Amino acid sequence: MYQQTLKNYFGFDHLRPGQEEVITQILSGESACAIFPTGSGKSLCYQLPAVQLPHLTLVISPLLALMKDQLDFLYSKNIPAASIDSSQSWDESQQVMQGVRNGEIKVLMISVERLNNERFRHFISQVPISLLVVDEAHCISEWGHNFRPDYLKLPTHRQWLNIPQVLLLTATATPAVIEDMSQKFAIDRQNVVVTGFYRHNLDLTITPTEEENKQQALLSQLEQQVGQPTIVYVTLQKTAEQLASWLNQQGYQAQAYHAGMDSEQRQRIQHAFMAGQHSCIIATIAFGMGIDKADIRQVIHYDLPKSIENYSQEIGRAGRDGLPSNCTLLANKSGLNVLENFVYGDTPDQAAIETVLSQIQASPGQWEVMLTRLSKDSNIRLLPLKTLLVYLEMHQIIEPQYTYFADYRFKMVKDQQFITDQFQGERRQFVSHIFACSPKARTWHTVDFDALWQSSQTERKRAVAAIDYFSEKGWIELESKQMTDVYRVKNPHFDIREQAASLYELFRKKEDSEIERITRMLGFFESDQCLSSTLAGYFADDNAPQQCGHCSVCRGHVASLPGTVELSDVSENALKAWCDPFISACASQPSSAAVTRFLCGMTSPLNTKVKARQMSGFAKLEAYPFRQTQTLVANIYPHLV
Repeated sequence: MYQQTLKNYFGFDHLRPGQEEVITQILSGESACAIFPTGSGKSLCYQLPAVQLPHLTLVISPLLALMKDQLDFLYSKNIPAASIDSSQSWDESQQVMQGVRNGEIKVLMISVERLNNERFRHFISQVPISLLVVDEAHCISEWGHNFRPDYLKLPTHRQWLNIPQVLLLTATATPAVIEDMSQKFAIDRQNVVVTGFYRHNLDLTITPTEEENKQQALLSQLEQQVGQPTIVYVTLQKTAEQLASWLNQQGYQAQAYHAGMDSEQRQRIQHAFMAGQHSCIIATIAFGMGIDKADIRQVIHYDLPKSIENYSQEIGRAGRDGLPSNCTLLANKSGLNVLENFVYGDTPDQAAIETVLSQIQASPGQWEVMLTRLSKDSNIRLLPLKTLLVYLEMHQIIEPQYTYFADYRFKMVKDQQFITDQFQGERRQFVSHIFACSPKARTWHTVDFDALWQSSQTERKRAVAAIDYFSEKGWIELESKQMTDVYRVKNPHFDIREQAASLYELFRKKEDSEIERITRMLGFFESDQCLSSTLAGYFADDNAPQQCGHCSVCRGHVASLPGTVELSDVSENALKAWCDPFISACASQPSSAAVTRFLCGMTSPLNTKVKARQMSGFAKLEAYPFRQTQTLVANIYPHLV
């Protein structure tokens, strides 16, 4: 059925455990879910069927780096594949779209956000699709560690695109997440294939280390395997910079990597590491997904990871060649507050939720919203804001209709007269109206849809279709921005305060769940049971050995993590000196939680707006527990809600 394809395209004689089962299900016309450990060949489960299926395989991938690696692999096997992504020029994306239309491309990779683009949706709805592949599928579950609200819309997208089959891929899914994913895509339990999480070649060590001894402990660890490819994970960007600098001073070459660097710099560091020019990367979690380097011999956690799921993903980057590799955690509880503060930073204030609800209630019938603007107006970060909108859909308050770009601008490739001359009669007049209502500033023309309606009663939809057509023909170069989501307001008759309280409670539950995730992780690190076996069981693998023989517990070292560092008391005068400038800079009275986010050094729309980073109080209490700091703020500023 597929043996010839496996040999001819991929050069393999046999499939790995689990691959055969999943591929057979897909080629039999069924949907499936593959839960395989990192580096064990999940991608082949769609790559092989893609060659044999009659139409396009559409792959949803969360990161550009992942797409690029998989595309390079597909090119090397002469499988026609492409992506449409933000790094491409207009000409490049048009070329890909034409290849897809002509049936020349078998695999198209996109981010989930691409499906919010009205021009892309119009294009993809005309293309027959055999299979939808969702990579990192745990992102669809609220109980997963990387929940992304846009993933929740994928079952709906699948329906309107009329895609007969789905393949879900992930390495990190607990039993609850597996159940959630399967239900959302109506995948039979018998079509969920879990191959096992256990990795026989990974040596897991938990090393209790006092905070002041961590640098020296790290250096000792690195010196045991000098020159071997190593990733050291840290929580904060500044730690990555400081640690890399300190190691270089000690004569050990290390390179920092984090999301604060520009993409070109990150790309350069990543390529050098892959090519073996750098052997040690000190990185935040920004580094890792898409890093398919087989010979990483060591992964060291200098700080606590965010969760068991993150820990398993990060150690999963070691030893993909099957050779022995070390995974070491230099553990104490001093970074616990910083870790928990990340969770608290994402919970919107109840007053912020009321701001969003007030906007909806003031727009009976239809609500148009630009997420970036709403984020600034309400002081809710983008990810929790998207989650809030999904909750509002579930509460039957709003219903998504469509998404459009508020601004369209274009640059002439052909002469305006040439384009107009391609049409006759009413159409020619219509095209003339578009150009007349698209004033030019230097090079770019911006379409004024209001002026177009007033002058000729031209509907926006028709004008967008026309300029898309000009773009496809290569007559103009088109750009669209300011994405606007349009919702139907199903029920405007709600009590704003009551509804906000109910929604806030959902976020608090999610917050509790995330804090519980951190508690479970600490329990795992201090466990007296075999670490490999406990980790496998957490991810629904019951076949791992009870005693692995290659973890610190099996060697007789049960970890007890040193306690948190004692924090000094904060005086009322100091707190007021830090907070007063921030409160004064806010246009309206901030909440006690907003002031706490400022003191804890968290990113928020409000902090960006008032340039909080430039104030002396920003991040002053970064190492302090969020709730404790909020109590201090509330005591000194009782008028703040």
